[in-house]
Amino acid sequence: MLSCRSAFAALAFCLLGAPLASAAEPEACPRLVAQRHPLIRPVALTQDMARVTFKGHATFLIETMAGVRVATDYNDHVDVPMPLDAVTMNKAHSTHFTLNPDPRIAHVLRGWNPSGGEVQHDVRIADLRIRNVQTNIRDWGGGTEYLGNSMFVFETGQLCIAHLGHLHHELTPEHLRRLGQVDVVLAPVDGGYTLDMAGMMDVLEKISPRIIVPMHFFGPSTLERFLRLASERFDIERRSDPALIIDKAHLPMKTKVIVLPGSH
Repeated sequence: MLSCRSAFAALAFCLLGAPLASAAEPEACPRLVAQRHPLIRPVALTQDMARVTFKGHATFLIETMAGVRVATDYNDHVDVPMPLDAVTMNKAHSTHFTLNPDPRIAHVLRGWNPSGGEVQHDVRIADLRIRNVQTNIRDWGGGTEYLGNSMFVFETGQLCIAHLGHLHHELTPEHLRRLGQVDVVLAPVDGGYTLDMAGMMDVLEKISPRIIVPMHFFGPSTLERFLRLASERFDIERRSDPALIIDKAHLPMKTKVIVLPGSH
């Protein structure tokens, strides 16, 4: 099983210019501009809202007003209690997927095609839509596996959340078009196993979300290095609660990095 410890993952690769899936694609997140008020924490979820809880490493629990529960980068190492309506996975390392998902989970969405090539998800569960945008991944032989992974997009009402997965390269205009107008980005910021920090900053500026939540940083020193770079462009806020309630109508005026506590 793959491991995050391999030194190979720290090598620099150029993965741009690879093909994207050519099948009829899902519609991207709508390009609507939210009101720019400070972030608030309402008691109950309503339309255009979601609760995002950092469970650790690259795993978040996303909950909607209708009670839909989804775990990102579902694996055998980070515990997310059932029930879960859906899980997403990527295959970079064993901390991002499992070969034995709980059989009670109705939708197990892998960000890759086990046979290679394209995979397209566009799943609707009550008030939540889940879709993917494929990316490329480094392989263990020193090359590139095209369309080997995915970013996953979660839409509830007019709120759009993107989990960038184990992103290994910068995004093309086509990737950005397919993502659409993203409100919240869950971003890997380790700067080595995934995209380097300068490249990730470029990706985040191009996506231009209102909220960025760092993940996949392994320890405080790496997180602080990311935050020092991010503070030159974005506001920074540290939270003591791993659960963040996001309201489309009350997103911050300027892009804000919100750091949630949890294992990394």
